[in-house]
Amino acid sequence: MAGDQNSDDPKSPLLPINDPMEPLSSSPFSLKSLVSLKSIYVLLGPLLCAIICLYVRFDGPVTSRNMLAVLAWVFSWWLTEAVPMPITSIAPLFLFPLFGIASADSVAHSYMDDVITLVLGSFILVLAVERYNIHRRLALNITSRFCGDPVNPPLLLLGICATTAFVSMWMHNVACAVMMMPVATGILQRLPVGPTQSTPVRNFCRAVVLGVSYATPIGGMSTLTGTGVNLILVAMWKSSYPETKPIGFNTWFFFGFPLALLIFFALWAILCLLYLSRGSSQALAAYLDKAHLKRELDMLGPLAFAEKMILAVFGMMIALWMTRSITEDIPGWGALFHGRVGDGTVSQKGERLMDWNECKKLPWNIILLLGAGFAIADGVQSSGLADVLSRTLDFLEQAPYLAIAPAVCLISAIITEFITSNDATATLLLPLLIQMAKTIHVHPLLLMIPGAVGSQFAFMLPTGTPTNIVGFTTGHIDIQDMIKTGLLLKIAGTAILSFLMPTLGAYVFGTNEGVQ
Repeated sequence: MAGDQNSDDPKSPLLPINDPMEPLSSSPFSLKSLVSLKSIYVLLGPLLCAIICLYVRFDGPVTSRNMLAVLAWVFSWWLTEAVPMPITSIAPLFLFPLFGIASADSVAHSYMDDVITLVLGSFILVLAVERYNIHRRLALNITSRFCGDPVNPPLLLLGICATTAFVSMWMHNVACAVMMMPVATGILQRLPVGPTQSTPVRNFCRAVVLGVSYATPIGGMSTLTGTGVNLILVAMWKSSYPETKPIGFNTWFFFGFPLALLIFFALWAILCLLYLSRGSSQALAAYLDKAHLKRELDMLGPLAFAEKMILAVFGMMIALWMTRSITEDIPGWGALFHGRVGDGTVSQKGERLMDWNECKKLPWNIILLLGAGFAIADGVQSSGLADVLSRTLDFLEQAPYLAIAPAVCLISAIITEFITSNDATATLLLPLLIQMAKTIHVHPLLLMIPGAVGSQFAFMLPTGTPTNIVGFTTGHIDIQDMIKTGLLLKIAGTAILSFLMPTLGAYVFGTNEGVQ
């Protein structure tokens, strides 16, 4: 249709002019379509909200009860997917003013702060990398150096997983998985398939696909831009404790990178133990060698000018992120602007390498979900619901932290595994963990970080995270592989996080000190 062809023309009409009217009989709406499970889920949110407003009474302001009712409405829609997630994510914009929790203007501010601009800039960089095929060149360069001659399967697996983890440090997990999985399966295409595929070859394929699937969220843990959960954590910390020093890119990296590194080597050891036998090198030598990787690399040709420019912008962004705020004695370049710039400022650098048609691919659903998380965190605090919840957690005051932190991590991982996304899990749990920390008299980050990072330990089921789905759809792995590997990795990750948080975390985040 002509209307479709000119959809990008700013002068084209928003509605068709001469299209014939559709007959009324073709309407998809009918009484039968209204009586469905999805319709029941849509009504479930307002119904729960009404029940709470009518029958729940708190020893506090009315807004605290109203906030709980709104949470029941929003989270029921999130968990059941009764309406698209972006629609649910903007629900606070009209529910908060409707129930007297906050004004529409104050809620709207949550949908565009420094963290949101950081996400926007990072996603634009991801689209640029995809457009010019830089990720494939990077992967082939690194894996060709790890292949070995003759082929060394554990070393090659390490190279593929390390490449994926490195790329995931600087872009969103889903984008990284979508880009890196074809690179990994492209290497596996040299191997035989079907009945002629030997057990060592089949196990190597499983190890590579599982490695890419799991290295993606592990690499994303190390930086703020790697996953939306880290950004939700930082934003909720900033909104809950505005007078306390915020968690910057550099600060998180000093904790997140060692954490991700230890979990990454645990992943590699688990995959080698389960899938790479001593005879795998001989089985792969006939099909996979360094010459194959070099041929793939030669097909890409030399670096184009656009690729060089994107790599230059990429390197400049990383350098600026790392040096905006270094230490208390060495403030970094951010001090030149008297605290008026943030990590989001860096991510808005512009080069004539992208156009708006490419930027239309931005994942606005994730951006709106982040904004909803920030709005809910502010609403829980301002409505008085946070104080009400903290009083219900008094029984935890006597429990030791070393018992609570692993439990928080595992609960967060289980919620992500079976119920909802890691972003939604972090949005749901972090406000509660802030109040729990007040109740048991520990630094809030000692619980918030295990809750946020734990939500990324959903390794056991294909539906746990989108990166798991990307790996599962390749056909190289089944659910048994994911459960077996994912359970061991979940236990290892929980143990590493529980050890690092009160040790390295105390040094990086100053959790031995109080908060304002």
